[in-house]
Amino acid sequence: MSGKLRIYFISGLGADRRVFRNLIFPADIELIYLDWIIPMPDELLEDYAIRLALSIDHTTPFYLIGLSMGGMVATEIAKKLNPIHTFLISSVPSCNQLPWYFKFAGKLKLHRMLTASLIKQARFIPSTLLGGKTSEEKILLKSMISDSNPIFMKWALTSILEWRNSDKPKNLTHIHGNKDITLPMRYCKPDVIIKGAGHFMVYANAEEISSYIMQRINIFSA
Repeated sequence: MSGKLRIYFISGLGADRRVFRNLIFPADIELIYLDWIIPMPDELLEDYAIRLALSIDHTTPFYLIGLSMGGMVATEIAKKLNPIHTFLISSVPSCNQLPWYFKFAGKLKLHRMLTASLIKQARFIPSTLLGGKTSEEKILLKSMISDSNPIFMKWALTSILEWRNSDKPKNLTHIHGNKDITLPMRYCKPDVIIKGAGHFMVYANAEEISSYIMQRINIFSA
């Protein structure tokens, strides 16, 4: 494959491009971060994904990496734009692989009880729940959660619980940690398991994840 390779990144709920800073890629690969955009009222996750994808130059072959909720958005984009390959990290490609209590909360529509002000007050969400272990990881997670927009957070939580995709796109690899407590592995079917890794493994286990992704990219680019 000729030309400079491009990788587009989509971060997780309450996170931003900082979560990817420990990943290591060759200098000749162009790294492009798709920052969250403001959702439309009552917008479905799949419709939001289409709008976010307007920033992708799909006339040039590209790779897609989605983290946590960003992996769900990446799944929807992959269904439409057919990237060379999509990598999900600490995520799920289908609503069927979400934990039962996510589905239960969705059926009860508990998310509709949330308000932006309540979410803003609840920014004490423990970083350990998101996989933070070291002081550095906890500080970064708290900073990103603090910087997040509560209106976006309310929409995002709602969109996850109302997500109904059941199809796993072709050319997609799901990478998951077996110690993930946010999206426990027993409910999903990952293609690659990172042993001892939690939900924040994109940061804590960045070297191993980078190495695996580059191995796959090198195969596709040969």
